[in-house]
Amino acid sequence: MFATYYDASAYFSANFNGNSLTNADIQTPDSLINVLHFSKLYISKSDTLGINSVIKRENEFKKPASNIINIGNYPNPVWIKTIVPATIDMKAYSNILIDQPRLKQAEVYFVKDNQVLKKIQYNNYTLVASVKTSGNLKTFKIPRDIAALNPVIYIKLHSDDVVISPVFISKASNLLELFSLRDVFFGIYTGIMLIMFAYNLFLYFSVKDVSYLNYIFCVLFTWLTQTTIQGYFDKYFYIDNLWFNNISIILFSNLGLIASILFTKSFLNTKKNTARLHKILNILLVLTVISTIILFMGYKKVSFIGMQVSIFGGSIVTFISALNAYFKRDFKPAGYYLVSWSFLFIGMMIFILKDYEIIPYSIFSMYSVQFASVLEVLLLSFALADRINFFKNQNELAQKQALLVLKENERLVREQNIELEQKVNERTTELQNTNSSLNVALTNLKDAQSQLVDAEKMAALGQLTAGIAHEINNPINFVTSNIKPLQLDIDDLKEIITKYEQVDYSSSDVMEQIQEIEAFKKQIDLEFINNEIESLLTGITDGAKRTAEIIRSLRNFSRLDEDDLKPIDLNEGLHSTLVLVKNSIPDNVKVIKDFGNLPKTECLPGKINQVFMNLISNAIQAIKSNGKERDEELLTIRTWYEDDHVKISIKDTGTGMTDEVKHKIFEPFFTTKEVGEGTGLGLSIVFSIIEKHKGHIDVLSEIDQGTEFIITLPVNTQ
Repeated sequence: MFATYYDASAYFSANFNGNSLTNADIQTPDSLINVLHFSKLYISKSDTLGINSVIKRENEFKKPASNIINIGNYPNPVWIKTIVPATIDMKAYSNILIDQPRLKQAEVYFVKDNQVLKKIQYNNYTLVASVKTSGNLKTFKIPRDIAALNPVIYIKLHSDDVVISPVFISKASNLLELFSLRDVFFGIYTGIMLIMFAYNLFLYFSVKDVSYLNYIFCVLFTWLTQTTIQGYFDKYFYIDNLWFNNISIILFSNLGLIASILFTKSFLNTKKNTARLHKILNILLVLTVISTIILFMGYKKVSFIGMQVSIFGGSIVTFISALNAYFKRDFKPAGYYLVSWSFLFIGMMIFILKDYEIIPYSIFSMYSVQFASVLEVLLLSFALADRINFFKNQNELAQKQALLVLKENERLVREQNIELEQKVNERTTELQNTNSSLNVALTNLKDAQSQLVDAEKMAALGQLTAGIAHEINNPINFVTSNIKPLQLDIDDLKEIITKYEQVDYSSSDVMEQIQEIEAFKKQIDLEFINNEIESLLTGITDGAKRTAEIIRSLRNFSRLDEDDLKPIDLNEGLHSTLVLVKNSIPDNVKVIKDFGNLPKTECLPGKINQVFMNLISNAIQAIKSNGKERDEELLTIRTWYEDDHVKISIKDTGTGMTDEVKHKIFEPFFTTKEVGEGTGLGLSIVFSIIEKHKGHIDVLSEIDQGTEFIITLPVNTQ
């Protein structure tokens, strides 16, 4: 239907000579016809000019320069005088269609022999007489008795928005089909946008990335802008406020622009990658905010100009920023950003060129902006996901490099340790005489030990990398495996909807069509599909929650704020550490958590987490190496508050220690592990950290009975 209408419109544009139309000029009886092909225009100099005065100004009507009218170019109403050619049956083409929802005023007069036969009007967003609306369509029904007289039609249009207003005559059947198709396309577009909004909102709450927050506002205000432009906002969210209806498009556009600028800044990291363009974006952001404030003050046209400047400038700046990030900074997710922006630009160009009949009207050209915005939303969602993977790969690469450095340092330390032992054996007598010098050297060694704290923490993180990757991979695989069956179930539901939409209720066999649909529902087992969808969504949610918990625990453990004392919940730190070491805990080990009600303790969070990691890892290692294959081993972690101090107990059922070993465990480089399995720095670092916090650590251990470390920390180190 759209194709025939637009082919006819293009034909009139090329062939109509202004006098008459032949039957050959109408390509199909189902066409919608642009009345501007056989109309004249009069630009009124007063908004109070009546129809009788306009009829007398016959000589002032001029042939239009194009087949569309930009109503916003004129401060006063525009009058259209239309004489429908005799070759067109007005009884059949009995509807006048105005394809623009932002009109402030639309009046239609039917005139015969300079006498007004009938008037129909649409004014100030209030429906009057026989005006009908659907989305952005407004129709005026031509009475059959008046159509038989072939009257002259005068149309008065007025709006203070910058809007283009095509005017057509059509058959009722064409309008019904047009209304239905536009509602369907709007529903599909809205469904996709709302799904992407909800999906990215869920991701924001999972990863807490501000880029997702800015992006969901981009999606929301893009949808609101398009909904308002298409006229559906007034239809479904009717607000009985003329002032708000007048500013809604510019308001939603400005808010969407603000969200887009914030998203671009956070996604492309313009502050770091393109400092100069970052400043320009800040200027455009301030300009847009000012433009929005001006809009509320009543300066609508000034705000509209400010919005256009911001959109034009922002488009150029963001495009250059994306190019710079992709090619110079090797930021691959920016490629999705460039492609999405290109699609949106092409969609807007197609939509504009369609209005000027440079390209044919079609469903694609009518909804090119919506199509492009859907593609943009999808591609930017991919870009956000790729951005997470990009940073993840960078972090993994950095961790691998750090691990290599730490292994090299460990090798050097081990070699130095062996060499030191040889020298000690060779020079025992000499060293006894220089005991005071050794004490000084020991003091220096302890100072060096404190510098190795961070290195030891990164080594522990490196050892946990494989386990964490395995932990994250399980819920991600579960989510991935649920997507395909979920898509198949959704396709079945969509097919049912399609069958309902195809039911011809005017047909005599409508019950047979309904029965066919019911048979199809039984065939695919609709109840099972509904239950399966709920089950699949539950599985996806559980997998996402598990992944978020692991990421949150890793982030909590690896805080880089060691230089600042902060009050924290030690129970939370213990919980995060247990999540990270979960993969290294044997199946026969039962973890008992007895966490008391602790006040917030002032400490260095990263350092304390490192203490927990070292002690829990040692406990697990002790259980693994006890040489007994018992059905159940215990790892007990207990916390309590006592005399302005918090106490943490970490107890295992491992090998235990002799008194001799127990007295040496806090010495630097002392270890009972095999060569290559430990540096001998872990417990030394633990002791140093606890001492720095003005606390102390006690050790209770017996051979074959296990070991218990009890940490005591003051709530306030001051």
